[in-house]
Amino acid sequence: MIRDFALPDLGEGLTESEVVAWRVAIGDRVELNQIIADVETAKAVVELPSPFAGIVTALHAAEGETVEVGAPLFSCDTGESGVASEGDGTTSAQAEPASQATASERASESTATPDAAPGPNLVGYGAAAETGPQRRARRSALTEDLVPSVPEPANEGATAPASASASTSAPAHDAESRPERPRSTPPVRKLARDLGLDLETIAGTGERGLITRDDVERAASGASSAGPDDVSSLLSSGDATATTETRIPIKGVRKHTAAAMVRSAFTAPHVTEFLTVDVTATMELIRSLRTDREFGAHKVTPLTVAAKAVCLAARRTPEVNSRWDEQAQEIVRFAGINLGIAAATERGLVVPNVKGAERLTLAELADAIAALAETARAGRTSPAELSGGTISITNIGVFGIDAGTPILNPGEAAILAMGAVRRQPWEHHGEIALREVMTLSLSFDHRLVDGAQGSRFLADIGAILREPGRALTMV
Repeated sequence: MIRDFALPDLGEGLTESEVVAWRVAIGDRVELNQIIADVETAKAVVELPSPFAGIVTALHAAEGETVEVGAPLFSCDTGESGVASEGDGTTSAQAEPASQATASERASESTATPDAAPGPNLVGYGAAAETGPQRRARRSALTEDLVPSVPEPANEGATAPASASASTSAPAHDAESRPERPRSTPPVRKLARDLGLDLETIAGTGERGLITRDDVERAASGASSAGPDDVSSLLSSGDATATTETRIPIKGVRKHTAAAMVRSAFTAPHVTEFLTVDVTATMELIRSLRTDREFGAHKVTPLTVAAKAVCLAARRTPEVNSRWDEQAQEIVRFAGINLGIAAATERGLVVPNVKGAERLTLAELADAIAALAETARAGRTSPAELSGGTISITNIGVFGIDAGTPILNPGEAAILAMGAVRRQPWEHHGEIALREVMTLSLSFDHRLVDGAQGSRFLADIGAILREPGRALTMV
């Protein structure tokens, strides 16, 4: 029996994921809980285990393609007795009534107890069967490679009064009179719609004329579906339309970051304050800890000290460690601090957080931050590490930037940006001396944090960085 594995909601309330890499190929035998693919959610790469054992019969998306939650990801022949789904050689008209008749049975198999259908506990997998137009859309995506598909309706949101089964009972000449829709996968059709392209005008270069993502992107960039020789001739002839712009699909981390920043910028009233601090004493402390036997194995940096300062200062100004609950019309004040650390990766900006940062020593905090950064750069940050943050730090100083106006992470009340440490003339004990100086930028949600509270919080952080011994007065 061939069973389809639908992409589950991976616990973040997401609607789609991108296939980063397949771990299996068609014809491979997979075991229960064997990793079959790496998929990228909003900001994390997640390994997907197989919920059943058998032979892989189909991969429904190529690497780099985006799959909607609930859409089929791969199919597997489990060897169980039952009604075959799509590989039994029947036509679509013959197989569809049986498919409809067993839809509830398939749903019950997915949601059965562990004794009835053993498998991994995947969040979002095994939900109730879809009904109505949504289920018909899923089934259409599965069978489009078997029979020609009918054109999509002009109003995609409208619900047809007739059921899917009614359409299959229509006379054969009615189906034959309908024009054949260009062959492509659902993500490619969505990309074409987003770019305002008509698939009828694009020639497919994939197997059996399948229109691929590359075909759509070439058409969007002005090269249409021209082959390599045609593109070369366009470039050599100096055609400006082939070189004036490059279109990059918005997806993955970039898509999530853009949505989150727009939501934050137009929801929370941002206020940003700046404070320039003499951090010479902090830098001397860091250099001494690096030669200390006890701290030598821990990577203590200015970011580590600033993170500790944020945790200590938040005790005196708890308003910065809270969130605004619009629906309940309440201010939620957090008991602990999940400290977000912004990390730049090849796929974009991610902000994993250190859980319970206020309970950690300086050495433990250094190790936690280093581990988060290493995991983020390797693309292995888990969804749990990216959720639940209460306040964040971004170190823009590593890029040689002195100050900025950081945007709040949605659901947080404050974010601190650390500027570059620069050696420059500074007043010290009534004289001019070369000192190590840093500018701090604090953005906060003015609904939650008043100007006086934000100023006191920033001043406390600056005091600790200026004189680390001041931390003893805040514990």
